[in-house]
Amino acid sequence: MEGVKIFEVRFHGRGGMGAWTATQILALAAIREGKHAQSFPLFGPEREGAPVEAYARISTEPIRLHCMIESPDAVVVLDPTLMDVVEVSEGLKENGYLIVNSRDPPSSIREKLRLSPSVKVFTVPATDIAVEILGRGITNTAMLGAFARATNVIKLESLTQVVTELFTSKLGREVAEKNVKVIRRAYEEVKG
Repeated sequence: MEGVKIFEVRFHGRGGMGAWTATQILALAAIREGKHAQSFPLFGPEREGAPVEAYARISTEPIRLHCMIESPDAVVVLDPTLMDVVEVSEGLKENGYLIVNSRDPPSSIREKLRLSPSVKVFTVPATDIAVEILGRGITNTAMLGAFARATNVIKLESLTQVVTELFTSKLGREVAEKNVKVIRRAYEEVKG
C-alpha cells in the first residue's frame, strides 16, 4: 500500500457464495495488521444465486467515509458467469486490479472486458481449488488468497490467522484447516 491511504475493494458474487464474509475476513485481517478497515454488503432480499456486491476499505489512517465505493482500487469476481450479466469493471480505477475466478489466462479476461492496459488482471481457478479441497464450489476464501498475492495490500498470514480463528469457532477446526489450505493454494496458483 505504498503511498495509498485508503484502498477500496468491491467483491462480486452470488447470494450464498460468501462475498460479504470475504470482505469481513479481509477487514479483520487488515485490523490484525494495525490498519483501519470497513466491510459492508450491498444486497436486499435477493434469493440465493442472485448477483450481490460487498465492499471493503483498508487504510493506514482512520476511515471517515461512510458511503458506497464508486471507484474501487480492486475488483474481485467470485463467479466468472457474472461477467456476462454485470459490468464488473465499472468504475475500476486506472492501475487498478481485477481478480477473477477463472481457468482462462488474464489476457482472455482483459480482451473480453476490453480493459485499459493499465488494469492489472489476475485469474485463479478458485472453483477447481474449492471443489478439490472443500468438496464444494464456495470460492470466497480462494479469492482472498488470490487478492493477497495480486495486490500485496494484506499479508497471507493475516488472512490465514483470521480464517483459522473465525472458522474454528463457528464451523470447527476441520473446516478452518481446509479453508486455510484453499487460501494458500490460490495464493500460489494465481496468474497475472
